[in-house]
Amino acid sequence: MLPLAAQGAPPDSALTAAPQTEPQLRQVVQQAITQAQCFTDRFDSAVWYTLMEPKLRRYVPNPDQRLDILRSVYCETHRGKASLPPGLVMAVLDVESRFDPWAVSSAGAVGLMQVMPFWPEQLGMRRYQLTRVAANIHMGCAILRFYLQDERRDIRRALQRYNGSVGHRDYADRVIVRWTTYWNGADDLGIPRRAAAATVTRF
Repeated sequence: MLPLAAQGAPPDSALTAAPQTEPQLRQVVQQAITQAQCFTDRFDSAVWYTLMEPKLRRYVPNPDQRLDILRSVYCETHRGKASLPPGLVMAVLDVESRFDPWAVSSAGAVGLMQVMPFWPEQLGMRRYQLTRVAANIHMGCAILRFYLQDERRDIRRALQRYNGSVGHRDYADRVIVRWTTYWNGADDLGIPRRAAAATVTRF
């Protein structure tokens, strides 16, 4: 996770000194933890594994960990009406941690999706749970979904807020490039055609 530059950022009313600190996020993340189980279409999930598992092998040699990551990403991105593009989440994992559940940023963010360490304490959890695949992806997807909704599906802006880099393009650009060139291909699984077209709006 890239820290917000101390100087040179243009004035912005939504500029944040640290990522993931909005008060509204506590309820969002809490709900993701309490509703961790989800149900998916077996055919679509099989297609998802078939497409993404070979791509993930170069980063995650352990087959059980690969399946755990893919299962969690597919589950979380197809939760409820506000779906997330699964390829986008894979790109966030790629850029944030290189799929290392033990990754820690200079800002203290932890795990696959680089979730800030204050979340477990606020939710009555243990900090080590951020290194667990499912818990980290639950929280990270809940936070990313909140930013996408708050930014009216403006993906670039949502990514900047997730990373704490509003006003700086580098992080969002890297995620979008990885998404559109490597982790694409299965983003409309389980989503009706019209809804799939509306899932992504602006870069």
